[in-house]
Amino acid sequence: MLRESSVPEAGLRSEPTSKSRTSNQQRAGDHALATKAACVLDAHAKHGEALCLGLSGGVDSVALLDILVRLAPSRRWTLTAVHINHQLNPRAGAWARFCARLCRGLHVPFKTVKVRVARGDSIEAAAREARYAAFRRQPARIIVLAQHQDDQAETVLLQLLRGAGVKGVAAMPAARADTRRADLQFLRPWLSVPRAEIERYAAARGLDWVQDDSNDDTYYLRNFLRKQVMPLIETRVPAYRATLARAAAQAAEAAGLLDALAESDVKDALVDDTLALAALRGLSQARARNALRYFLATRGLRMPDARRLDEALRQALHAKNDARVCVDLGAHGLRRYRDCLHVVPRQPALAADCAASWLGEPRVAIAGWGVLRMQRRRGTGIDLHKLSAQPVTLRPRLGGETLQPHAGRPRRPVKDLLQMCAVPPWQRERLPFLWSGERLVWVAGLGVDCAFHAAAGEPGVLPCWRDFASADCLP
Repeated sequence: MLRESSVPEAGLRSEPTSKSRTSNQQRAGDHALATKAACVLDAHAKHGEALCLGLSGGVDSVALLDILVRLAPSRRWTLTAVHINHQLNPRAGAWARFCARLCRGLHVPFKTVKVRVARGDSIEAAAREARYAAFRRQPARIIVLAQHQDDQAETVLLQLLRGAGVKGVAAMPAARADTRRADLQFLRPWLSVPRAEIERYAAARGLDWVQDDSNDDTYYLRNFLRKQVMPLIETRVPAYRATLARAAAQAAEAAGLLDALAESDVKDALVDDTLALAALRGLSQARARNALRYFLATRGLRMPDARRLDEALRQALHAKNDARVCVDLGAHGLRRYRDCLHVVPRQPALAADCAASWLGEPRVAIAGWGVLRMQRRRGTGIDLHKLSAQPVTLRPRLGGETLQPHAGRPRRPVKDLLQMCAVPPWQRERLPFLWSGERLVWVAGLGVDCAFHAAAGEPGVLPCWRDFASADCLP
């Protein structure tokens, strides 16, 4: 555990507890490591800011916790720590308990978050997705992570071996705003610090940490590079860490220029989660690919590989007008509708018996579908007496339904009304239909049938629908 004397009340000074700790060399090492962390943190974290450290229990995050505890008082930072338990290792529970004891001894508020990692082609990628989703749920505006220069070098090589573009080769930035939570920022203050320097610091400070035995399994490509490839490279290029970090910085600069070009190419074509295809048609193949990458990145999507990106572009630009374009991007799909590309969250199919009765309650929730709120009103919405004359049910579209929202216009098939209102096909199958007996009363997004409009002064109800698969509310 951390020694009590290693945590001074303020600043970076600590009272010596051994001869090794009083040496000028060690003091210089302590100061250099803390200064490198403070340099990045001070550039992005204001005084009084709330910081949350991602604490794995390994040497790098334990050492960073030690330094953050020493830096925080003079900057009035509110420091917390979170441990993400991926539940992939039999010792995961012990690591979480170690982190809890460590933070308890330092009086740092701490929590453990268990996540489920989806099994698939890449456990590492799935674990990362689960981990970052957990980070986004933390209340702090800044998440501090302890990746270092060795991690950066490994990431650069991994991305090159995967055939990544400049954005992938740029690897990890020292500071990155989250694309899915606007107020959140990730800081990595030690990307210029080699692992050996952190280990020397931790040993000299008398810190304890846990060892993840899965890091020794060379089945995983990152571990293979770390254990077998990097040591060999170091025999010929001792400064490879700094060299690869420099290459990552240059790739990041190039990626920034490509983003600026894409922003210029599509500046008038981005609306909410859509991209007008007219903006892509006038571009060269390379610039169209770059613009599509930019569109997906700004929507917080994980970038597809080059083959899938080219297929998405081909379908978007060249599929027949009546074709239902849908390219699988993992948790999302890329769809085309009315000459625009839409980013759509993956939606589960509705159950065959998906339906509910309304008995006058203010809220009806249907698992796997959504929630209907029925607000009592007078002189507006659905006439309550007419609605309640027959059993009231809520169910999905079956096909062939008709509706007459306006008295001065003819009754029309719901299919035609949905097309007229530009409701995308993937939303139509999930819309709720409200029935009174065998008469269709209301369709979310289309409104109330004119025969059921509440007259002035008469009791009525206003339905409002929210699909669990979407944040949209439809009247």
